[in-house]
Amino acid sequence: MNQSKLSIKYVTPVLISFFAMSFCDLVGIGVDNAKADFELSNTLAQLIPLAVFAWFFILSVPVGILQDRIGKKNMLNIGMLFTSLGLFLPFVVYTFTSLLIGFAFLGIGNTIIQVSANPLLIDVVPSNRGSSFLSLSQFIKAIGSMIAPYLAAYFASHYGDWKLVLLVFGAISIASALWLHFSKIEESKNEGEKASLVSCLKLLGNGYIALMVLGIFFLVGIDVGVNAFSGQFLMDHIRVDAEPAKLGRSLYFFGKMLGTFLGALLLLRIAARKFLIISAIVNLITILAFIWSPSQTIALVLMFAIGLGASNIFPLIFSITIDKMPKRANEISGLMIMAVSGGAFIPPLMGKVADYTSILEALFVLVFCAIYLLVLSLYPSKK
Repeated sequence: MNQSKLSIKYVTPVLISFFAMSFCDLVGIGVDNAKADFELSNTLAQLIPLAVFAWFFILSVPVGILQDRIGKKNMLNIGMLFTSLGLFLPFVVYTFTSLLIGFAFLGIGNTIIQVSANPLLIDVVPSNRGSSFLSLSQFIKAIGSMIAPYLAAYFASHYGDWKLVLLVFGAISIASALWLHFSKIEESKNEGEKASLVSCLKLLGNGYIALMVLGIFFLVGIDVGVNAFSGQFLMDHIRVDAEPAKLGRSLYFFGKMLGTFLGALLLLRIAARKFLIISAIVNLITILAFIWSPSQTIALVLMFAIGLGASNIFPLIFSITIDKMPKRANEISGLMIMAVSGGAFIPPLMGKVADYTSILEALFVLVFCAIYLLVLSLYPSKK
């Protein structure tokens, strides 16, 4: 249940789990290195994000149902243990098969963490501080996403092994799980009607809900698509050297990190629906501008801008949908996390397009996703 006073000893280990949540963004680094190390086609390389994000579609609702039985803290610890296993495996045995299996474990762990961490954070902070701490949690997640490419590049240049970043992040996952395990957190209990697989799927029969869930699907597709293809695009199309191209991905996550702070401030003055429209417009324009970047500097600046524009779309869609049907919050939450599986389907589609045409044409898949988000942002204001 919500704490009456803020207790750092309870809040900190839960917030650290959001840092562990960022580890799924290692997928872009994995794609770049596996493609070079194993001489993979674009289609084969995009099996890596598929191995990570397919689990969001498969496990989100079952994890929520199991969580009602064993508790959020226990479920979150299980997620971090799966995450550490997924990171250690390809470090110990480095083949394309072991990398796929490892990233599959990473995806399972991340699915569990995403389902469990947000409601557990609400339990350990005062009720009037919930929104601010949820914003802080996204900032912490963005820090992990932003520093990962730098760490991988550092380990590659100084020690000749980018996979050391997997070892470091795996150790952090273990330490976080132990810290959380020994924290005596009192959780809230769900006394109402529990969400089920049937109730969630029935809710997709509501057109409004289905459209909003599909919005999350395409948004995460953009996120993972930029993560997985930006490095290759910068190297192949703009002739950026390999290491700067990989580090350019950090600019995208820095934009997302800064955007969460700006969004929290702007939403005090701007209505959520209006802000969603603005974000969707910026998202589409920056993706189009990135595709036609005339130079390395402009392309890197636009990667930052894409992250900035996209940073608040997920919480905006989530909150607008929940506000529409607050009594169905459990089912909607399950569907929204399930839609994160967009990261499993959009990049392989882009890989197939790239193999038949080029990386440049593959990026127009992201343009289609961005157009959908813009149309979606206009939909709620008319209903």
